[in-house]
Amino acid sequence: MVLPVLRSLGVLTSSFLLGCVSLIGATSLDVSSASAQSTLPQQSTLFGKTQSSSDASRFAAVGGPTSIPYGWVDFCHRRPKECKVPALPAVSVKLTAQNLRTLKRINQKANSSIKPVSNFDHWGTMADHWDYPVDGKGDCKIYALYKRKLLQEAGFPRQALLMTVVHDLDNEGHTILTVKTDKGDLVLDNLVDEIRPWNATGYYFVKRQSQQNPNIWVSINRRGGTPKTLTNVAKLVD
Repeated sequence: MVLPVLRSLGVLTSSFLLGCVSLIGATSLDVSSASAQSTLPQQSTLFGKTQSSSDASRFAAVGGPTSIPYGWVDFCHRRPKECKVPALPAVSVKLTAQNLRTLKRINQKANSSIKPVSNFDHWGTMADHWDYPVDGKGDCKIYALYKRKLLQEAGFPRQALLMTVVHDLDNEGHTILTVKTDKGDLVLDNLVDEIRPWNATGYYFVKRQSQQNPNIWVSINRRGGTPKTLTNVAKLVD
């Protein structure tokens, strides 16, 4: 029997974590030269407009290209249509009350509809397996991919929905979804139903997808502030 996900910070079930601890291992994925030219998010834009913020800490600064998680490469081999996409300009989502409601609804929908199960118990292998919840079960990667899919279907731009690899509060590998907004980087996490700013998680952010090209990953390597169970993201809304 798989224990339910404990959504209090710092407490995780060991069986669930087994599916997330191998996230840091990576390999390479072929990309076209045209895509490679659009590697780094030099400056995010809000649907074509320059984005600025007086509080730079709201946005996780990224470095150069880094290794791609094995699970993403394998996902792309099995679902090539999901990954054979053109490079696009970086954009961020305007954080309106309606968009925040959509983020909350989808985060809670995925968290409540997927049964947590470790990678090994689910797929019978320790090799990292990323996929959608085809059978209603999965670990952290399945939650994050599903949220990314649902948000794209809801009209959110692909470039603002970034699969992100972190170390959680127990220093275990974990995957979350970063949503780039004009008010900062927000996190959708299967361990917490609330939408939180990246710098209120306490996680150590390792790397994430490039905004322009999901098949290119960029390094972060910084701590996401102090962990907070409750945050008032609504105060960021215009």
